[in-house]
Amino acid sequence: MPKYVIEREIPGAGKLTADQLRTISQTSCGVLGKMGPQIQWVNSQVTADKIYCTYIAPNEDMIREHAKAGGFPANSISQVFATIDPTTAEQTV
Repeated sequence: MPKYVIEREIPGAGKLTADQLRTISQTSCGVLGKMGPQIQWVNSQVTADKIYCTYIAPNEDMIREHAKAGGFPANSISQVFATIDPTTAEQTV
């Protein structure tokens, strides 16, 4: 199943409180529960004015449906084709 990174422009995101982040998470999980198991939230990173979310879904349309139902922006959606980290440098072909 494809993996996607979603960029959400949310001014002041880095100043959201733990309670506000919990509420956002609960909203997202509630929408996901209604949409079924085809779409999964992997994790999110909060920066000063954006939240970057990783999702597994069959297509971008499902990502957009989740954003609309949850009231979240989805300013850009990019499919992930590979993931690398420091151990990638150690792998031999």
